[in-house]
Amino acid sequence: MHRRLIVPSALAATLVLAIPASAANSSAGAPGIGDPYYPAAGNGGYDVSHYDLRLKYQPQTDLLEGTATLLATATQDLSRFNLDLGLEVSEVRVGGRKARFTKEGDQELVVTPVAPLAKGSATSVVVRYAGKPSQLKIGGWTAWHRTPDGGVAAQEPDSAVWWFPSNDHPLDKATYDISVSVPDGSQAISNGVLVSQSSRLGWTRYNWRSNKPQASYLATLAVGRFDITTEKTSDGLPILNAYSKDLGDNAGAARASIERTGEVAEWLTEVFGPYPFNALGGYVPNVTSGYALETQTRPFYSPRQFAAGANVSVVVHELAHQWYGDSVSVKGWKDIWVNEGFARYSQWLWSEKEGEGTAQELADWVYAQHPADDAFWTVAPGDPGPQNQFHLAVYDRGALALQTLRNEIGDEDFFAILKGWPAEHAYGNAEVGDFVAYAERVSGKPLAGLFDTWLYEPSKPGAPAAAEARIARPEGAEPERPRSWKAIASTNTIHEHGRGHEH
Repeated sequence: MHRRLIVPSALAATLVLAIPASAANSSAGAPGIGDPYYPAAGNGGYDVSHYDLRLKYQPQTDLLEGTATLLATATQDLSRFNLDLGLEVSEVRVGGRKARFTKEGDQELVVTPVAPLAKGSATSVVVRYAGKPSQLKIGGWTAWHRTPDGGVAAQEPDSAVWWFPSNDHPLDKATYDISVSVPDGSQAISNGVLVSQSSRLGWTRYNWRSNKPQASYLATLAVGRFDITTEKTSDGLPILNAYSKDLGDNAGAARASIERTGEVAEWLTEVFGPYPFNALGGYVPNVTSGYALETQTRPFYSPRQFAAGANVSVVVHELAHQWYGDSVSVKGWKDIWVNEGFARYSQWLWSEKEGEGTAQELADWVYAQHPADDAFWTVAPGDPGPQNQFHLAVYDRGALALQTLRNEIGDEDFFAILKGWPAEHAYGNAEVGDFVAYAERVSGKPLAGLFDTWLYEPSKPGAPAAAEARIARPEGAEPERPRSWKAIASTNTIHEHGRGHEH
């Protein structure tokens, strides 16, 4: 037998040729998705299409154990990639094979697969992890609420990092199966439809499915003891509402508000078009926070939202987000106005429908309540900055901008835009500029100047601009306070859920 001698240089060349071409050109995925407000949010190099979360939670100890399976596609030749997760990890597999992993900082899980992933290739990523979410602090705060009978995940702009690994930014939306095992007597509430429930050996497992794209911060989990009501809309969509058994004096007002979810959603379909998801509802756990959040299909409400009595206005706000914020999500967090300005304006439209003050009267009132030297006018709703992302101006000045648009283009085009926009961008992402362009296309009018005045200028629009927008009142004339204003203003704590607020 003739044996060919391979010299070291020839051996090296042979090995290079044996490596897949993608490996030679592969690189690490970015540790952030590129959002200037939150540079650590999300990751680059891949896109997740589905999360399968199989969890076990012990309410007494706050111990959460999980196995997360992510179905992902590489968007570049990928040598390694990051996931966002704060809990302790015991194993990671990529494509069924054990992968090397390490933690960097508070929330970066760096995963190196056995072989690089080629651009366009699909793979599975399985992460086994455990920990106590309430003890995890990132940037000095936690998004996990500890309750007397369990725990709750509901925060914005991020909460996923406290309970499952993800590409934690609205740009990477996915479908979800969330399966949670809890001790008998406790319940697990999450997004979408409860597809099954079973008990074995003292534990009950709840299997939830959200079958439309969902941003990671809109995934929610609540474990505790709840009173649950169920019904269906006239179109057959399931409605599930859950109320902690220990809401005290707020229990009646909470139910009187949230049990109108079906009615409010029915009205909103007339304004915004068909409801975009597979379920409706809401839940009120026994938390001490004061905010509400548009967690997809099943908004989270703090009991304090109902401390002064029934508050349907907050239900309107959170359900409006199902179109504006959930189905159509921000491209970057600077675009928060396409969420919050429209949800606040929906409260104004509800007031108009209920005969408690028109949107025009509410706009006149907001304009009059803030003098020129009020810092309210220095916040630009179109790009408020991370520290002002949930400032009142994003809500009230943001809604004021929509009323000026309505006055400029007329009701026919305005309501066509409110309905057409979520249809055009359904299940995707958009930015403020996209909305401006869409409004110009539908109305046939140049609107950049109008939006610049009401969304970006760091000062109160003066009398000429206000008069042109039909907002200003005659000199010295004080608008009358609309009857709905107290209820709408009572929801202002709705926005106190940003990063840095610990509840």
